[in-house]
Order: sequence, then structure tokens, then C-alpha cells
Amino acid sequence: MFYIGKRYICQSALMRKIISLLACVIISGVLLQYRVINSDIRPGSPPLKVTLWDAFGYYVYLPSICIYHDYKKLDWLPAIDKKYAVTGGDGYQAMKLDNGNYTFKYLGGVAILETPFFLIGHFIAKHTNYPPDGFSPPYQYALGFGVIFYCILAIFLLRKILLLYFSDLTTGITLVMVCLATNFIQYAAVDNGQSHGYIFPLYVLMLYATLQWHKKPAPGWALLIGYLIGLGMICRPTEAIMLFIPLMWDLHNREAARQKWSLVKKHKNHVFLAAVGGMIGILPQLVYWKLTTGSFIFDVGSKWDFLNPHFRVLFGWEKGWFIYTPVTILFIAGMFFMKQLQFKKSVLWFCLLNIYIIIAWSEWRYGGSYSTRALVQSYPLFALPVAAATERINLTKWRWGFYIVCSYLLFVNLFQTWQYDQTILNSDDMNRKYYGRIYLNPNPTPLDMSMLDNEEILNDESAYYSKILMASDSVVRIHFDAGASITLFQGFSLGMSEDKRWLKVEADISSNSFWQSFMNLELKLGNSVKHTRSRLFNAISPDGKTNRYVFYVSIPPDVKCDDLKLYISDVFTFDGDIHRISITELNK
Repeated sequence: MFYIGKRYICQSALMRKIISLLACVIISGVLLQYRVINSDIRPGSPPLKVTLWDAFGYYVYLPSICIYHDYKKLDWLPAIDKKYAVTGGDGYQAMKLDNGNYTFKYLGGVAILETPFFLIGHFIAKHTNYPPDGFSPPYQYALGFGVIFYCILAIFLLRKILLLYFSDLTTGITLVMVCLATNFIQYAAVDNGQSHGYIFPLYVLMLYATLQWHKKPAPGWALLIGYLIGLGMICRPTEAIMLFIPLMWDLHNREAARQKWSLVKKHKNHVFLAAVGGMIGILPQLVYWKLTTGSFIFDVGSKWDFLNPHFRVLFGWEKGWFIYTPVTILFIAGMFFMKQLQFKKSVLWFCLLNIYIIIAWSEWRYGGSYSTRALVQSYPLFALPVAAATERINLTKWRWGFYIVCSYLLFVNLFQTWQYDQTILNSDDMNRKYYGRIYLNPNPTPLDMSMLDNEEILNDESAYYSKILMASDSVVRIHFDAGASITLFQGFSLGMSEDKRWLKVEADISSNSFWQSFMNLELKLGNSVKHTRSRLFNAISPDGKTNRYVFYVSIPPDVKCDDLKLYISDVFTFDGDIHRISITELNK
């Protein structure tokens, strides 16, 4: 015990929750650090710009309504896009209607949540030398750090919820694993103009409101529950399944279910209040659609494959949830440890339905992303089964092994988040062999990078003898228009061989724009053509420098290669120099 003024305080009472509190502080620090590292605060960093691509689609409501007073024709947008390059080039975030108006593809719930930070940025811009145009640095910083503010508050509130059911140690481990061993960091602190970091706090609030209503029913909690569901729906329509959180809460056994429905019958007016809250949450979107389309309801065009869900979202090498953030296996395993906890059915129904809906969307890749970003906002619900499993393991002799595994998964995720931000871990084109080459590898080679497009590789040339088919050290200048290609080498016959053969292609190429340029090799094999290519734009090949490229092509035995063609192709315009190029045949 120790003395404060006239009171004696039990030190153990103050210290008994220090682990989970420390976990919250560490998570907060990591989120802020990642935001700073990925901002232009450091010398040489590019300007911070969070309102890009999809993030622009969520945010565009605010400048169009509050600054330009033009949310129908968007006459202001071309000039802004020319200055800041926020749409990605084709303006897919807004759809042109038959009535001449535009309507936004993305719903406006995120913009509502962004409003306080938009106003802060606007105030700063108006009282400094920055243009108050909605996209200058004050807006970017306010938004970039604002969502972290929301998430930090949510994490502390989630801690309070978990401590109602679990020990301080379990709560601390759970928070760290859910927030730092997953892709939550990326979407709360780096790509945080997306919807996920904003919806994450809504789920924490939903848990808290649900708890409070079941503890002591009150009209305010019922109204808040409904409003959160409505607001969540106009962030992402699929968040409508939030409804299953309060609906299935306290149904873990017959007696609890009897008391739950008795409570609902006693407070029937609360159901009405929840419905009113839901309508209040949805209303801004309905009004916007009415003003732009002439109808309160508008189909934004999403398609679903509910009869043929895409399990690659979970297990695929492109960006599978269990592959790139393997701690999520614990999210599912923990559901077997919830037993008689009052949130059991709520979590089961919500999480399983949520996963099913996510993997059933026709655009199953979800754009450029690290792991499955569409599940990030629902991690507060998954934290409950994680805590249930952790609590059980903490009571066994396997706990130290569990801590070691958790530490390893935490390190892997932090490392892979760095790789993703360096574009080493590709946002869209991952495959098994390439992932194997870059796993925990901070310095991938040109040969490693070629595995993004070509899964053939010869790891050891020592058993082969080589023959140079082509070698040139002279500089070749190439310039061509969009869609064109230039052949560098063509017409060589490789002859016959019964042994394993390979071609090794090497080149040193410089350009000011490698984007969507490829070096291609084609082999004519009788009536067929074998095509191999390697992208010129990758994580270790910056624009404006001379970069090395290497890739291998296997040649089937007993097959005559009648023709060989090496060329560069480009979707847009390539303007660069080939400083050195060679093709070597390797025979065993």
C-alpha cells in the first residue's frame, strides 16, 4: 500500500490492469509511428495524400458540398484532379446519369465520420497560406491523423469491453494480436483514407451499446444501436449485418434466451426507437440520391456470387486472409472456446455471415490490398473469440509456446507491412513462388522480382554449360506510342536436345516511366508459342535509374524451338534505353 493525501491506496489494485493498458499505449504509438513514417514529415518523403482512388470516392462528398457547392455536375473536379491527381485518371468514383448529373459510386457514411477532421483542415487552410480547396496538406494531415484518433479511442473502449470477460493478460495479448499482427495497421494508419479505419470504431461502439442495453435497457442505447447500424450501412451496405450483434446477444443458453426475449417484450418501444435510429443513420444517403438521381434508392452496381463464393479470399496466394495474416486462424479457432459466454451466438452468427458475404463479392480481389482488407473493420468482433482461446491457453502448459508463436506472427506482420509499403509485397499479383522468394527477405534480387510474372526459375546453374545466343553492350534507344511493341531479337533456331535446357535473359534498362511495361520472350514450339514476361516496374526498379532484370525460361526436351522473339511491350508510352541485353542457353 502507499499513501496519497489522506487515503491509502492498494498498489495491486492499480497495477492489476497495467498489461492491457500498456498494450493500448503501445498500439497507439505504433499507429502514430506508421502514419508519420508514411507521411512527408521526413525529408525526401512524398507529400501525404490520403484522398486517393477509393478513398477519394468516400471523401468527395465533403468538398463538393461544403466548398464547391456542386455535387451534381462536378465542374470543379477536372481542375482539382489535374492539380492533385486524386481520381486515378478515369473518374470511376462518380457515375454519369441520363439526367446529366453525376452520382457518387461510394456511399457517404465515411464522409460523415470524416467531417470533424475536414472542418479542422479547412479552418487551418483558411488561416494559413494553403489553398482551402479540400485537398491541400491541411486536409490530408487532418484526415490522415484523424482516423487514428478514432481508432485509438476505439481500442481503449475495446479494452474496457474485454476486461468484463477476460483477465488483464488475456486482454493485453488479444489487443496486440488483433491490432498489430494483422492488416489493421495498414488500414488504420497508412491507407487510412479507406472506409475500414472509420468503421472499426462503429463496431466497438456497437459492442458497448449492446452490452449496456442488455445490462440496463434505456431508450438512448436502443436509439444508438439503430443509428450505428444505419450509419454503418451507408459506409458499406454489407455492414447491415451489424444487426446480428444485438439480435443474437445473450442467446447462449435457454435460460438466457428466455430472459432476453422477456426483456425485449417489456421494452417493445425500444425496438421502434432502434428502427428510428436506423432511419436517421440512413437518411443522408437517401436525400443525396434523391437530389442527384431523382430517386431515394439507387443501385451502385455491386454484384455477388452467393452460390459460388470465392474461397481464394481466404486461402488464395493472391492476398488470402489466412495466408498473409495467419494469426486470423486463431480468430476462427477461438470460436470453439466461447462456450457459455453471453456473446457466443452473436459472434458466431455475425462472423460467419460476414466472412460469407465478403468472399461472395464478385470483385473478390478487392482492389490493391494487403491480405483481405474487407474484414478489417469487423476485427472488434473477432477479438472476442481470440480472447476466449487465449484465456484457455493461458491456463495450460502450452502458454509459453503460444507466446512464442504469437511473437513470431507479430514480427512477420510488422515486417510484411513494411514490405507492402515498399511495394515488395505486391498489392494485387502475389503468387506462391514469389511469396516464398520474398518471405522475410528485405533485399530481393532482380531474379526474385521476376517471379511476380514468371514462376519458372533455375536456382543453380553450376550443373549446366552455357552458350551465348545474344549479347549486346551498346545502348539501344526505344520510344513508342501506347499499345506498341518493339522486337529486339528474332529468328534464332535453338536446335534439338534430349537434355533439360533453359534460357537466361538479362538486361539493364533505364526509363522515366516503367509503369505497365514488360520485357517479353516468345518461343515458337511447333504449332504453339511459349510466352514469358517480366515487368519492368517493381519494388527494386525505380524510374529514372538503370535497373537490372533477370528471368529464366525452361525449354521442353526433344522439342525444336523454331523461332525466338524478345521484345518490350507497353500499355502506355515507353521511353527508355536498353544498356545491356543478353540471352544465354543453358544445357545440362
